[in-house]
Amino acid sequence: MNRGHHGISLADRAARSGVPASPSQPAPPSQPAPPSQPAPPAATRRPAGDGSGRHCWVHDPPDAPGTWPGLLVEWRQQEDGWHGRVAYAVPGAHGPVLVEAWLPADQLKQG
Repeated sequence: MNRGHHGISLADRAARSGVPASPSQPAPPSQPAPPSQPAPPAATRRPAGDGSGRHCWVHDPPDAPGTWPGLLVEWRQQEDGWHGRVAYAVPGAHGPVLVEAWLPADQLKQG
């Protein structure tokens, strides 16, 4: 399907790429946290290793004060608590800049 002056749509390009929409290899089984460790924050919890992201709001990341829409990719527990790996876009000098970072759970809210 053609869209405007940009040629084919992103969906059409993805379909023509030959890369399957779902991975052919299943994700490795996730390891549950030991009983002594609390689970990731409930507000943005998702099944680990399911291959999908979850929308979240990123609050005041480094070098970008404010609230930004983001995609939560995974959780990990560190000594100071849970951190989420997120991707979010912020304005840059030449257009949007995609940032991927590990941020503390208290900076991530369900979207």
